[in-house]
Amino acid sequence: MNGSIDVDTLSGMAPLRVATFSLGSNLGDRLEYLQGATNALRATPGLRITGISSVYETTPVGLADQPDFLNLVVVTESTLASIVMLERALAIEDAYARVRTVHWGPRTVDVDLIAVGDRVLDGKDLTLPHPRAHERAFVLVPWLEVDPDAVLVGHGRVADLVAGLDASGVRRTDLRVE
Repeated sequence: MNGSIDVDTLSGMAPLRVATFSLGSNLGDRLEYLQGATNALRATPGLRITGISSVYETTPVGLADQPDFLNLVVVTESTLASIVMLERALAIEDAYARVRTVHWGPRTVDVDLIAVGDRVLDGKDLTLPHPRAHERAFVLVPWLEVDPDAVLVGHGRVADLVAGLDASGVRRTDLRVE
C-alpha cells in the first residue's frame, strides 16, 4: 500500500489523528496574530483543538537580525488529510499577509504543521514530521508543556529532545492565547 494514502483502508473513513501546529509571529501585534491564527484553526471543520501551550518569547533562529518571536504550540485532533491541514495553515498565513521574501525572515504569522500522528511523508509539498522540528527549542518546549508524553516520530520523546537542546532563547511569558 502506498504510504501517502491518508485513509483507513478497512472502513474507508479517515482516522482521527493528533496533529501538532507551531505558531509564531515577530511583526506587528504578535499576540493578536497568534490569537487570530489559533481562532482560524479552531474554526476549521474537521479539526478540534485539544491543547494550547503558553506563549513563549523566543530568540530568532537562522536570521538573527530581527525582532524576537512569540511562539506557541496548538495540539489538535483531526480526520483531515495531512495535505488539507497544510493548506489550511498556508491559508491562515495568507490571511495575515505573511510575506516570504527573506528565508527565516520576519513574519506576521507562521503556522507550521509539525506532526500528524505517526505519519511519515517526504513529498514535494509536505514533509512529516517537520524536517527541523527535532532541533527547534521554540517548537519542542511549548509542545512538551501542552503534551508531556508527546513523541516526534523518527526522533523520540519530545522531553528527551528538549533535554538535549539549548533552550535558553525560549522564555515563557504571562501572555495567553485562548
